[in-house]
Amino acid sequence: MFEPGGPGEIRPDGSLAMKFPFMRGEGVVGYVEITGRKVDGSAERLTARIPREYGQEGFQSTLLVFSRAGCWQVVVTAGSARLEFVTKVTRAATSS
Repeated sequence: MFEPGGPGEIRPDGSLAMKFPFMRGEGVVGYVEITGRKVDGSAERLTARIPREYGQEGFQSTLLVFSRAGCWQVVVTAGSARLEFVTKVTRAATSS
């Protein structure tokens, strides 16, 4: 959940950003690539920032930016490895 003081960031444009760590398994070599799309409504796309300084093996830090709350499908690839997951992105209700 994206909320003040939480692990995610609510950006001025309303998008929701959060760091995601990935670990390439043994024998997996290649740059991490990430795609994603909103699956509960419009065909909005996910934006990913993937620093290349981490190289092609082991740990990889990333920043995923969701344009808005909802259900998102995320696909992560590195070399011949693939990870696919669906996540529900929620934003805390604001108090009036």
